[in-house]
Amino acid sequence: MSTDLLRQARRGDREAFTVLVEPYRGELHLLCYRMLGSLQDAEDTVQEVLLAAWLGLDGFEERSSIRTWLHRITTNRCLNALRSAARRPVVAAPPSDPLPEPSRHGEVPWLQPYPDLLLDGLPDDAPGPEARYESREAISLAFLTAVQLLPPNQRAVLVLRDVLGYRAAEAAEILGLSQGAVTGALQRARANLAATRAEEPTESAPTPASEQEQELTERFVTAFTSHDVDAVIALMADDVWLSMPPLPFEYRGAEDVRRFFTVILAGCTITRMVPTRANRQPAWGEYARDPVTGLYHCTGVLVARYSGDRICELVHFETVVAPYFGLPRVLPA
Repeated sequence: MSTDLLRQARRGDREAFTVLVEPYRGELHLLCYRMLGSLQDAEDTVQEVLLAAWLGLDGFEERSSIRTWLHRITTNRCLNALRSAARRPVVAAPPSDPLPEPSRHGEVPWLQPYPDLLLDGLPDDAPGPEARYESREAISLAFLTAVQLLPPNQRAVLVLRDVLGYRAAEAAEILGLSQGAVTGALQRARANLAATRAEEPTESAPTPASEQEQELTERFVTAFTSHDVDAVIALMADDVWLSMPPLPFEYRGAEDVRRFFTVILAGCTITRMVPTRANRQPAWGEYARDPVTGLYHCTGVLVARYSGDRICELVHFETVVAPYFGLPRVLPA
């Protein structure tokens, strides 16, 4: 931390403040996303954090690094958001076309994907000594979904300790709790997380951009854009999981997913898939052709998770997230 920059910022130099905090903006955004599960909420909260830091700069006592101080503000802002009744997610109404009866109803309808382009070069990829999760696992949609089901305090403790790697004393300082309270919350969070993730696939995903991943991706895109239900299902794991937030519908198992695709692909007009990546997973912008103009309109973002040589999860997101991935609204014919 530059003492000169801090001194200038405390004198009201906004440019000095920006230089001081800008290196941490990306990881603060990711911390908000992990806590809140929503890309849009993360953006709003980061703006609140930076404003609070600017207004409260005189209260920074320099007993910790500027990074830890910003993490303290961020974590507590997220906790306030989670506890606020105003932040109740609005569950979308079912579409007019009937869908098959879901296997179960989802509990995290506010979940959104995180573009990989925002992850590149973040110091969060090198967590502290206490971290239990590798950065790739700690950003996966499956992990984020499980974290969203934890109570706010458990969520904060788990992210600080097991994801960012803060020591117990540091996490206690950030949260304003005793070390005993942090340790107890972490034990409960780990137990709850383990119970939620008990059915996770045991086979690891292929290495990103590997030949195995590329081959599976090409086979899936070909099957999906040709609307071949049998070919799509042949690529699925037996316990594949399909969800579509903010709709509270989930389909679990190859047979239930087959029922879903039999209905959806029957009238599907999606014939182009633009590759991207989300949460360190393969993803695509889905585009349907307009029969009148011939133009291709974005209909959503699809994110996949692989287990060995099979697809173990598909998550469809609405078009509102497409701009974050640089996906255009319309593609030419």
